[in-house]
Amino acid sequence: MMKLLIVDDEPIERAGLQAILRNGYPDLIIGQARNGRIAMEMVAEEQPDLILMDIKMPGMNGLEAVERIGGEYPDIRFIMVTAYDTFDYARQAIKLGVRDYLLKPSKAAEIIATVDKVLKEIEEERREREAGKRTRDTLTKMMPVVEADVVTQLLFDHVHEVHLDELLGLLGGETTKEVFVMLVILNASPSPGEFYACVKNKVRELAIGWAGAMSGRQIPIVVFRQTGLSYRAQAAQTVQQLLMLQRKVPGTDCFIGIGSAYESLEQIRLSYREALISSADTALPARHRFYSDSIALPGLSGQNSAKHTEKLLLEHIRLGQWEQAEEIVLQFIRQGEQNGTGLALVQQRVQESLWLVSRTLYELGIETESSLFSFRAQDYRQLRMETKCLLERMNQEMTEHQSRLEADTLQRIKQYIAEHFQKDITLEMISKEVKLSPFYISKLFKEQFGVNYIDFLTECRIEKAKSLMNRPDVPLKEIAFEAGYNDPNYFSKVFKKMCGVSPTEYRNRIFGKKV
Repeated sequence: MMKLLIVDDEPIERAGLQAILRNGYPDLIIGQARNGRIAMEMVAEEQPDLILMDIKMPGMNGLEAVERIGGEYPDIRFIMVTAYDTFDYARQAIKLGVRDYLLKPSKAAEIIATVDKVLKEIEEERREREAGKRTRDTLTKMMPVVEADVVTQLLFDHVHEVHLDELLGLLGGETTKEVFVMLVILNASPSPGEFYACVKNKVRELAIGWAGAMSGRQIPIVVFRQTGLSYRAQAAQTVQQLLMLQRKVPGTDCFIGIGSAYESLEQIRLSYREALISSADTALPARHRFYSDSIALPGLSGQNSAKHTEKLLLEHIRLGQWEQAEEIVLQFIRQGEQNGTGLALVQQRVQESLWLVSRTLYELGIETESSLFSFRAQDYRQLRMETKCLLERMNQEMTEHQSRLEADTLQRIKQYIAEHFQKDITLEMISKEVKLSPFYISKLFKEQFGVNYIDFLTECRIEKAKSLMNRPDVPLKEIAFEAGYNDPNYFSKVFKKMCGVSPTEYRNRIFGKKV
């Protein structure tokens, strides 16, 4: 219910205005004040939506009262009432944000029309504030899954051209800072989901970065460098905080691998690969390991040729080319043997390669326990045999996993998106629906259909919006909501990126052709 306050030093003027407004708005709550000082006291108590303010009053004049009240209560709107139709008064009133003015004397119809216009503006502003609050509440609830999607895109190169910039903006991270990846490996836990929730909450509480989706037993965290702390000091403090979470879920055991810090998010995948390597041996007593503390060997990451070899190895695994992958790993062993490198160091290097292979399988939704050597090799022949055996078992696990997949899984995903595009669909939601890894879903969808899942989701939403624009009676805000966008401004940005014109321009073209 709207509240209105009439401020005038003339009792007859106040009574006349109230009578006119009472007749036009029987439900309007109307109060009166005879000067600016009393008006300020009543505003603090009554909180009116609209004030009809006389300009010429003894003591504090109307413009002073508007300035002081408006400064303290910015949502209150004003209509000035004056017998002085001068430019100077109008200019000052406009500066103070006054919505309109009435000249004394005014006809009842003019008073009703002016007040009606401003009351409608107040109602619209109130609806927009409520819609904005709902949007902010929705974003707050969605922030964890938004984080997970962004981290998935950054670490696994599933780049969504339409949304990534906007998602980064919503998260509000200082993306120009140095960044690094911490990888939490869950060795054991009676409740992995509960521990994952603890990690996400802690990352948000510390305001250090973004937690990605948990896949298999790994939780990636993108960490932004803090000023005033060295990289190692910040990482060590964060490790301590994360390891303490094990107490909240008794029986949990985790290990944390830490990649090097890089200058921007564009290089974050390098830090992720280093975090993978540093977490290869999860039995270390320290329960964490920096990549920079790894033992340097010929061919380790850090050299261009080694990075190329690693990339080639993982690409063979993703494509199911196990013979080529095996040849690359065995080549590590041959080089070590030929160069006279110590057997233990070569075995560690091979272990790191196998760990990267197992992490790649995790990305594909395959959880494997076959990536670790069960003993220390006594000679190179034994190392070759055990390596072949581990690779063969991982190949078998991948084959069995793919054979269990239904042939129409991707079509089911596509159908799910098409039927639920109005909801805030995320990789995690789809993952639960089809019981596949979020990383695997993103990869397969891109390979099968040539677009990322979120690009397809956007296409569904924009097509729905286009169909609704053929109806001139449907407002653009309602179209945005029906198409699955809670924020009309965000909808407009996405629509313009997809269609090259704004929603308003698109609609004008439609009706321009029909005329």
